[in-house]
Amino acid sequence: MRYRIRHRTTYRYDTPANLCHNEARLRPVDLPGQRCLKWKLSIDPQPEFHRNRRDSFGNHIDYFSIQRPHPELVITAESEVEVLSAGQLPLEAGGPWDRLLEQLRTSKDPASLDARAFALSSPLIPVLPELAEFARADFTPGRCVLEAVSAFNARIFHEFKFDPDFTTVATPVLEVLQNRRGVCQDFAQLMIASLRSIGLPARYVSGYLETLPPPGKAKLVGADASHAWVSVFVPGQGWLDFDPTNNVRPGERHITVATGRDYRDVSPLRGVTVGGLSHTLKVSVDVTPI
Repeated sequence: MRYRIRHRTTYRYDTPANLCHNEARLRPVDLPGQRCLKWKLSIDPQPEFHRNRRDSFGNHIDYFSIQRPHPELVITAESEVEVLSAGQLPLEAGGPWDRLLEQLRTSKDPASLDARAFALSSPLIPVLPELAEFARADFTPGRCVLEAVSAFNARIFHEFKFDPDFTTVATPVLEVLQNRRGVCQDFAQLMIASLRSIGLPARYVSGYLETLPPPGKAKLVGADASHAWVSVFVPGQGWLDFDPTNNVRPGERHITVATGRDYRDVSPLRGVTVGGLSHTLKVSVDVTPI
């Protein structure tokens, strides 16, 4: 599949902001099953300073600074991405999850060594006994790792309610667990926290999901949104994706933008603004198959 993606973010200030420094993580990464063919970032007003770099996770970062009064800031990211069809590994692949933990502890393979960092706590994702206990129902001794992760993915989908009014980006994962509700970001971070709490490396994936309109209805402009899911490391197989919000294993309809330890590593925009008092924020995303 090939997609044209347009992600537009608008900040309107009560009074003109005098200065802002921002980081944007909006350019889709290149992966074995994904290629970013075209990319353009438009910033209005034109920044005084703009440069690109990669972070330690391989994500693209655009840093920019606007150093004059501006009543509005508009960031428009446009890309064309090709997602290649790849067969899913059978759930029997990967071996028992508890044996895999021993492999990870002793392996000198560079990929396994790098993955160990994703089994640790991060600013938004703690490693806690309560979260390990939550995962144990699916991770019984000797069970195949992919089968266990798939069952856990399905359990979050069935037991939790999608509720965009319940959480914010700062809602703790234990609160999500206790109330059984949240959004894709919450479900991804809860799943990652639980997997790390039993010793499995897991990372946060930020991107887009092509959404389909109801039968007989036209797709609304700007109706798409950013999405989040989970990637689990399996020695010998690499990073394998799971989407607890939709109970699927991501394929051609999932477009990866960035990966990290948690949401803070991959947030589409973050920065500091001086002046402006309060502001309103509007985000519009379109994912269009070509």
